[in-house]
Amino acid sequence: MAKADFEVPELQQYPEIPAVEPGVMAHSSPFKSKPQFQADLGFPGELVDDWQKKALDKMGDLLSRYRSLRVYLDSCVKCGSCTDKCHYYLGTHDPKNMPVGRQDLMRKVYRRHFTLAGRLFPKLVGAEDLTEEVLGDWYSYYHQCSQCRRCSVFCPYGIDTAEISMAAREIMDHIGVGQKYCNEIIGKVYKIGNNLGLPGPALADTLEGLEEDVFDDTGVEVKYPLDQEGAEILLVTPSADFFAEPHVDGLIGYGKVFHEAGVSWTLSSHASEAANFGMFIGSYENMRRVALRIREAAIKLGVKRIVFGECGHAWRVAYSFLNTLAGPWDFLDQRYPIPQHICEFTYGLIQEGKLNLDKSRNDDMVLTYHDSCNVARASRMGDRPGGQFDIPRAIIRATCNHFYDMDEETIRDRTFCCGGGGGLLTDDLMEVRVKGAQPRVEALNNVIQEKGVTHMAAICAICKSQFTKVLPYYGMDLDQIVSVHQLVSNALVLTGEETEDEDEAADEAA
Repeated sequence: MAKADFEVPELQQYPEIPAVEPGVMAHSSPFKSKPQFQADLGFPGELVDDWQKKALDKMGDLLSRYRSLRVYLDSCVKCGSCTDKCHYYLGTHDPKNMPVGRQDLMRKVYRRHFTLAGRLFPKLVGAEDLTEEVLGDWYSYYHQCSQCRRCSVFCPYGIDTAEISMAAREIMDHIGVGQKYCNEIIGKVYKIGNNLGLPGPALADTLEGLEEDVFDDTGVEVKYPLDQEGAEILLVTPSADFFAEPHVDGLIGYGKVFHEAGVSWTLSSHASEAANFGMFIGSYENMRRVALRIREAAIKLGVKRIVFGECGHAWRVAYSFLNTLAGPWDFLDQRYPIPQHICEFTYGLIQEGKLNLDKSRNDDMVLTYHDSCNVARASRMGDRPGGQFDIPRAIIRATCNHFYDMDEETIRDRTFCCGGGGGLLTDDLMEVRVKGAQPRVEALNNVIQEKGVTHMAAICAICKSQFTKVLPYYGMDLDQIVSVHQLVSNALVLTGEETEDEDEAADEAA
């Protein structure tokens, strides 16, 4: 079990609604962004002198641009439906991690400065000025929200706490109080092309190594091309897929699927990142700058299709915003989805019987599946409602003999977040990450105990990274999280592949 300098929650068989412990997580906040990281994104490098005025000016700007934000701040009736729906409240017990409590941090300031009642009778309507203490609460608690939107599923008015968190972060960035983790990463994308700062030569070397590994394993020459002009498909995948397990195992699976489909494809060194952290900080302008790199790469390489790899929030940005951010995409082949998820692509081939899948190759695992928040609650796959739930599960069932879902109240659109999304996947927030993971790990532990599950599959880079880090805190193994296309890679029998039986026969003949 991983060592912690904080109390790790005990796993329960059934969720328990905790008693409130006010202020227990007030100490938790991420490192602040350095001036050079702020400058790269167009933000001031440190807290500006007239920060209250500029913060309120920015809030007014956002209220005028996004009508939904004003509706969310006006419409809460304190019904309590959301209070026990947030994984961070369940794990930390801090009432400011209740969705309504987190919303109220901004709502009180909004009422004070943007409503008549708040200007005339502030105490009567719970209005407050934007003080240094309030700003400190904003920075702490708006970075204890993964923007997973689970609370909005249960809110009778559909209030989206994620949008409020994004707005608060954008306001703070504009007065010089930004988060180091997100802002540094966005700057790397602008300078190099991906979150990890991997330059083109490093990517080429990694892909060459994958080609060698696949050939050694299968005897088949599967290519992992980079910057290949004239390819049919541009694959845009999270940079974690180039770097570490289980991510890279999913990338291997993508290449095998494309190979068997007989399509030409390529990665791009210019757009070697599917993730878009501009969404996490609520900055449309930065989100657009990142998305435009994909458009530029697609045009330069002359591709006809764009396929996204396994990344939750990347798919949300692609599915919901890509046409607005970087369209129109009239130069792509209109016969195919624009964009398309790799799961949609693979599922189509399975439906057509074009993949030779041997389920027994995954018999060393008993699987369950984690619905990633941004896929589950902010996107769709396929041509029917619920495809984002059904298609990944159909792929798993086509590649594995042993699969069990977790409790129905913890999956699909009610799925619990991994605890590390929304720009929180940084070690300076490890306490909130571990505690926020408690509800999901409890559901996982239940199917481990009841069904003998050994591994959990996911289609989100952040989820995979989060679970490899937090599962050991709960006495589980970091390699219990796998990529869905890792399962595809294992089960897929490539045309011309040397099987174990053939290898044994060859050895006997020799």
